[in-house]
Amino acid sequence: MYLGKQHHIAVISSSWEKAKEFYIDKLGFELYREVYRPAQDDYLRMLRQGDTTIELFIRPDAPARVTNPEAMGLRHLAFLVEDIGPAVAWLNSLGIETEPIREDKVNGGRFTFFRDPDGLPLELHE
Repeated sequence: MYLGKQHHIAVISSSWEKAKEFYIDKLGFELYREVYRPAQDDYLRMLRQGDTTIELFIRPDAPARVTNPEAMGLRHLAFLVEDIGPAVAWLNSLGIETEPIREDKVNGGRFTFFRDPDGLPLELHE
């Protein structure tokens, strides 16, 4: 059995406005599908950039994610970039703070972390 590449990444956000500003306006994802779900009385929004699809759920009452200290489960999402320096400068120019760039001694390359408006850890990795 071969599982293939990822189909989508599901993200829960507290606010469509904050998520839209971050993922669409700043990071450049495109809203390509929006489906009203009557049983939940909400919208499921699909965002896409290249081969990456984010399935975005809005839950203003969702409990806060445990990030520090780290908890069991999905740790972070990592985006591959060719050169981390310009990618970090681009994020910073958008008002998105990044951690210092570090060397990945296990996988090679360099990486840094930043966070979405709800504190979800995201990584840039070259």
